[in-house]
Amino acid sequence: MHALDPSDPKQLRRALGHFATGVTLVTCTDADGQRVGLTVSSFQAVSLDPPLVLWSLREASPSLPAFRQAGHFAVNVLSEAQLGLSRRFASPVPDKFGEGDWHEGEGGAPVLAGCAAVFECETVSSQAAGDHVLFIGRVCRLADDPVAPLLYQGGHYRRLGDPL
Repeated sequence: MHALDPSDPKQLRRALGHFATGVTLVTCTDADGQRVGLTVSSFQAVSLDPPLVLWSLREASPSLPAFRQAGHFAVNVLSEAQLGLSRRFASPVPDKFGEGDWHEGEGGAPVLAGCAAVFECETVSSQAAGDHVLFIGRVCRLADDPVAPLLYQGGHYRRLGDPL
């Protein structure tokens, strides 16, 4: 094992890249009724009772004001088949919602059909944390589907492998 400098963002990112994560689209509706969404891998459970989840967003993100004012958000856990949507929502495409089968969820947050899971949440809090903002949501509605989830590890999209 090699010692790294945690104050070096490149070294920190390289080490963090060893941790495989799921890939999500986090969505909301802004004050003008416009749908907002982005690709997020920083999603996790916080509590089962009450049901709480957490995700984070860069402080510099142009989507931050929409999520700060939105009372609800949806975490759409992508399936392998939705790799293209992950790339679309991670890029500056003008109409990110132009692809996919979308419907309005809890509090107006856009919900994507065909996901491995969807968590529709009421925003409980947002908290500055370094160069990111942490959002905690209470899960109001959820659904899942027995499809293979999309994974991200080491700077690459991945498939779920065989159980060990």
